[in-house]
Amino acid sequence: MRDYDEVTAFLGEWGPFQRLIFFLLSASIIPNGFNGMSVVFLAATPEHRCRVPDTANLSRAWRNHSIPLRLQDGREVPHSCRRYRLAAMANFSALGLEPGRDVDLEQLEQESCLDGWEFSQDIYLSTIVTEWSLVCEDDWKTPLTSSLFFMGVLFGSFVSGQLSDRFGRKNILFATMAVQTGFSFLQIFSKSWEMFTVLFVIVGMGQISNYVVAFILGTEILGKSVRIIFSTLGVCTFFAVGYMLLPLFAYFIRDWRMLLLALTVPGVLCIPLWWFIPESPRWLISQRRFREAENIIQKAAKMNHKAAPVVIFDPMELQELKLSSQQKIFILDLFRTRNIAAITVMSLLLWMLTSVGYFALSLNAPNLHGDAFLNCFLSALIEVPAYVTAWLLLRTLPRRYIIAGVLFLGGGVLLLIQLVPADYNFLSIGLAMLGKFGITSAFSMLYVFTAELYPTLVRNMAVGITSMASRVGSIIAPYFVYLGAYNRVLPYILMGSLTVLIGIITLFFPESFGVALPETLEQMQKVKGFTFRKNTRNSMEKEENPKVLITSF
Repeated sequence: MRDYDEVTAFLGEWGPFQRLIFFLLSASIIPNGFNGMSVVFLAATPEHRCRVPDTANLSRAWRNHSIPLRLQDGREVPHSCRRYRLAAMANFSALGLEPGRDVDLEQLEQESCLDGWEFSQDIYLSTIVTEWSLVCEDDWKTPLTSSLFFMGVLFGSFVSGQLSDRFGRKNILFATMAVQTGFSFLQIFSKSWEMFTVLFVIVGMGQISNYVVAFILGTEILGKSVRIIFSTLGVCTFFAVGYMLLPLFAYFIRDWRMLLLALTVPGVLCIPLWWFIPESPRWLISQRRFREAENIIQKAAKMNHKAAPVVIFDPMELQELKLSSQQKIFILDLFRTRNIAAITVMSLLLWMLTSVGYFALSLNAPNLHGDAFLNCFLSALIEVPAYVTAWLLLRTLPRRYIIAGVLFLGGGVLLLIQLVPADYNFLSIGLAMLGKFGITSAFSMLYVFTAELYPTLVRNMAVGITSMASRVGSIIAPYFVYLGAYNRVLPYILMGSLTVLIGIITLFFPESFGVALPETLEQMQKVKGFTFRKNTRNSMEKEENPKVLITSF
């Protein structure tokens, strides 16, 4: 008796068909890279100060001293949200009094920016911040823009799996590509921040749905030996490529509307992939569409120059599959026993806090000292060696030790940033990038680690629920960046502390390396350092999905 992987073994593991699927699905992820991080340039906040109207009757000296100074990072800089009261300055100017000599500016009354702001165009010609003045009293809208995008990501991750289960992997893959590209295009015509943000939520839903469905489709079509490479070097690396393209686009296109237009073009270029990417044969089999599944496998065999059997699936076994019933599972099954409940709670924390570190560091990259575009590019570039390192470590070393190790590395160097003198900016940037390397490595290992921990019946649900916890972390992350406006090192102290904490918690996970995947709850390994009363449940002993079994030909 053989399962699906054994039935299709005659195709080989890495023929022309598998290579085509690997690279096309990976390429479809590239738009996710720049759409997922585009907010760092779309919602960038340039230097700004209160506008003094040209009609104000002020001398040159009073215009030059119309903005009070404030202390920031040990130096005095012009205030971004206050000016001296215009009527008082006009009166002193009319009397011929000089600021600082005849008038003590520290005693002068101040007021808010009643006439709007002047934004520097040294870096950006326009952003949504300059378009709708999202500064001072409205500066809370900037991190909320990012958080609402990630709320869309959260909702999309929740529904994408269910939609692809019902309507097919390929249909939902291209539908979500269309949603991501189409609504990004509509954002160009936004008339208000509210309109932009609502559309951004929908873009987030399409962005993650496209990513998740491409991941599922690839793991279902590709063989066992290629799946780990696809989930790390494939999907993740091409996401990083898209991320690296973002600062390149933003460097040459400094207007936010034109930048959005440029970012929609690669999504349009993905349309021809429809005629090259097939539906998942596994999904077709689950829908009892056996003839279509056989046709795809036969075409793959022809492309790989392999001889396909005349009958791929034995009719008697297919009839038995049609009559079999699928066991229902519920979210409470992830908390059915003390042991699985402990693993689930720790997994939720691991995913959420790792996500906070990853997205906070990514969103904060343009705020580092130096060129914003170069820093963003370096933040994307460091992900490539992080993914390669994760793949190499996963092949040879125990999971919990390598994940904890890279988390300690990432969190530790982030905590060191507070000790770096303000003048040594290059060292702070280097430590931030090293921290990003460690956290990104850990993040890319979580899918594999979580899938190996849980039994077959609840495995897909466990990966889905824990990855949703990471979306909660991404919603919180923009506010870590927001704290940097009050204290430069505070975000790094918080991120570093939480990352080290979750690294310690990781050491309590059971080890999954070199252990057969569990099929039932009873086969799950125990959490380290705890003893639980054995709690069995007969109904959990069956597999999540009936395998496609056939007899020897």
